[in-house]
Amino acid sequence: MTNRRKSFTPDAELDDLEAHLAGTLRPISPPMEILQRVRGRIQMPSRSEITLRLSDWRRLFFVFSGVVSGMLLLITLARAFYYFADRRG
Repeated sequence: MTNRRKSFTPDAELDDLEAHLAGTLRPISPPMEILQRVRGRIQMPSRSEITLRLSDWRRLFFVFSGVVSGMLLLITLARAFYYFADRRG
């Protein structure tokens, strides 16, 4: 007969697995060269640049309309797939 528990408790098994992995895996840190390269590529814009971008109402309008158009396209495609899937079933 197999060595199983009588009651299935996924939380206890997950805790056992996490404890096992915490004991076997050791934390590592990336080399400083990689960190410096990534920090050089990631640049937060200044507050004046953010306000300049938000005050440019034409760009903001195009971004907003692009997002709304993309969402409408996704909704339309989802509804079309749902319609065709329902007809086959």
